Amino acid sequence: MQHFVGTYECKADDKGRIMLPISLKKQLSDKLKNGFVIKRAVFNKCLELYPLKEWDSLMERINKLNRFNKKNIDFIRRFTAGVRQIDIDISGRILIPKDLINNAKIKKEVVVSSAVNILEIWDKTYYENAIDDAKFDFGSLAEEVMGDKDE
Repeated sequence: MQHFVGTYECKADDKGRIMLPISLKKQLSDKLKNGFVIKRAVFNKCLELYPLKEWDSLMERINKLNRFNKKNIDFIRRFTAGVRQIDIDISGRILIPKDLINNAKIKKEVVVSSAVNILEIWDKTYYENAIDDAKFDFGSLAEEVMGDKDE
């Protein structure tokens, strides 16, 4: 599994195309031929870009859910709402569908941020607000999530 690195500021044009920076394109180069899946984020007002291999792994896990359980069906329906398979063109641009642009409230200034094995695509204002909101007690959050209580 590849882990992406970096946070990049980009611009979206009127058609919803985003030109990816060269350093990010280099990280994505071995995944270009297989394509990507883009979807709404679960917890934030942003989009998530999955290399197809990562998406397939996630779908294998979701496919194991019992479809005779209403909560599972509701989750699957909402989780996959608006999902699209997309490619990065030869110029290094991605075209984000209008409904996803509208859902994430993406305007012109965009941030593409690494989130381990996927990329998040944010309107710059929402990204900065999300980072500021998380700063208030990041130390406690880091301790709770990453701290080993046995050590």
